[in-house]
Amino acid sequence: MASTGDSAADGAGGGVRRRRVEPSGTETTSAGDKDGVDRAEDTEGKKLRALQPGTYWLTRVVLLRAVAFIYFVAFAIAYNQNKQLIGIGMANMVIMATLWVLYHSLVNLPDLSAGWESQLLETGFLAIFLCPVLSLSQMPRRCPPSLICMWTFRWLIVRIMLGAGLIKIRGDKCWRDLTCMDFHYETQPVPNPMSYYLHRTPWWFHRFETLANHCIELIVPFFTFMGRRMCMVNGVLQILFQVVLIISGNLSFLNWLTIVPSLACFDDASLAFLFGSRAKKTVLEIQEEAATGRTLQPSKGMLIRRVVNVSLGILIGFLSVPVVTNLLSSRQVMNTSFDPLRIVNTYGAFGSITKERTEVIIQGTLASDPKDPGAVWEEYQFLCKPGDIYRRPCVISPYHYRLDWLMWFAAFQTYEQNEWVIHIAGRLLSNDSTVLSLMDHNPFQGRATPRWVRGEHYIYRFSRPGSSSAAQGKWWLRKRIGPYFPPVDLEGLRGYFQSRDWPILTSPSTGANYTKIKEYFLKLFLLY
Repeated sequence: MASTGDSAADGAGGGVRRRRVEPSGTETTSAGDKDGVDRAEDTEGKKLRALQPGTYWLTRVVLLRAVAFIYFVAFAIAYNQNKQLIGIGMANMVIMATLWVLYHSLVNLPDLSAGWESQLLETGFLAIFLCPVLSLSQMPRRCPPSLICMWTFRWLIVRIMLGAGLIKIRGDKCWRDLTCMDFHYETQPVPNPMSYYLHRTPWWFHRFETLANHCIELIVPFFTFMGRRMCMVNGVLQILFQVVLIISGNLSFLNWLTIVPSLACFDDASLAFLFGSRAKKTVLEIQEEAATGRTLQPSKGMLIRRVVNVSLGILIGFLSVPVVTNLLSSRQVMNTSFDPLRIVNTYGAFGSITKERTEVIIQGTLASDPKDPGAVWEEYQFLCKPGDIYRRPCVISPYHYRLDWLMWFAAFQTYEQNEWVIHIAGRLLSNDSTVLSLMDHNPFQGRATPRWVRGEHYIYRFSRPGSSSAAQGKWWLRKRIGPYFPPVDLEGLRGYFQSRDWPILTSPSTGANYTKIKEYFLKLFLLY
C-alpha cells in the first residue's frame, strides 16, 4: 500500500499519474496528471461545440455584419465617406433605424430605377427588428432573435428570386429557348475579365447555365418551406448562385445584398464554424437554460418586443398582397414599390437581354472646324465601361460607377431620350473638374480645352481568346455605327442649357458655378 507522498503506476500506456493525499483526506493531481486532465478538457470542449439547431443568436450576428457591410458600400458609393459603418457588426434599433432613414434620404428622388436601392431599404428595415433597442451586446439575453424576423428575411429572398425568374420566363424569348447566356456576358452593363472568357464557353454550357438559372430562381426558393435541411439547401444554393454572378460581372452591390437574406436560412448549429469558442459557449449556455426551463422570466420590455415582432409579421403579410398579385400577373413589373416607404417591394433583373453591345464614345477636338477632314478627335475614357479596345475589363464589384452604368443605358437609346449626355458634353467643353473626376482619362489634360465635343456610336464585341486580335492585346473589337450626337461647342449649347434651366455654361477661363453643378450631378447619379 502506498503511503502519503508515494507514487503508483497507473494506465495501460505506461503513463505515471502521481497523487498526493492531503492531511484533510482530499486528493490533488500533480503535474504528471496533466495529459489526463487535458484529454478530459478536450472532450468537454467538443461537447461545447455541438450546438443544437433551432436558435438564431449567431445567425443574427452574421446578418447584422452583412447588412453593415452593404450599408458601408452603399454610402461609400453615394458619398465616398462614412467608412466607420462596417465596425464589428454590433448594432441596436436606433443605429439601424438611423441608417435606414439616412439612406432613404439619399435615394428618395423622382425616377429612381435601380432595384438594389429599394432592396437595401427593405433589407435595412427588417434589420431594425433584429436588434435590441439600445444595447450593443452581440447576444443580449433579454432580446432573443425573433423567428418572425428570420422568416421576413426568408420571405424576402423568396420574392427576389421568384420575381427575377418569372420576369425572365415572361420576358425575352431567349430565356425560354435557353439562348440568353449566349449574349449576356458580352452585353451586360459592365463586364469583367471573367465575362470575356465565359462568353466563349461552348453553346451547351450556356444552355446549362440558363436552365440552372431557371431552377435556382423558380424552384429552389420553395425549399424554404420544406423544413430545416431543405431551407439550408436553398440558402447554400442561393449564396453560391450570387457568388457566381459576382465572379462573372460588375453588378454593383446587388449580388452581395442578395446574399444577406439567404443567411436567414441557417441557424446557430449551421453557422457555428464561423465563430470562436467564446461565442459558441455563450449560445450553448442559452440553449441549456432553455432546455432545462431556466430561462429569464419575460420582462415588460420582452413582452412589448413580442408584440412588435407579431405586428411586423402582420405588416409584412399585408404589404405582400400587391407584391404577390404582381408576381402572379401576366403583366408583371419588376423593381417596383407599392408603398411609399419601400418596405415590401417586387424585384427582377434582365427581363430582356440585349443581343448586341453598343457604346457611346465621347470625343473632343482642338480644331476650329469640326467638319475639317484633318481634325484630330481624341477620346475620353470612362472609369470602367468599354472604350479603349486594349484596356482589360475592370473589377469593381461591390463598388459602382454610376456614370458608366448610365452610359450603358444611353447606348441603346438616343441622346434625345438621355439629354444628360449633352449636359456631360457641355461640362467637358467647360473643362469642369466635377465631370472629369468621374472619368479615367482626359486626353486634354494639361493642354488647351477642346473646342468641340461629339458622341460616336460603336458596336463592341469581345475578341476571341487565342486569335490574332487577342495576341495584339485587344480585349474588344469595335465597328462604328455612326454619330450618336453631332459636334457641339460652348456657344451653341448655351441656349440649349438655358431652355432646360441647367447651370449656364461658362468658359474655362472664367470658372463655373460649381455649387449648382455639383447639386445637379449629385441628383443625377443618385438616380442610378
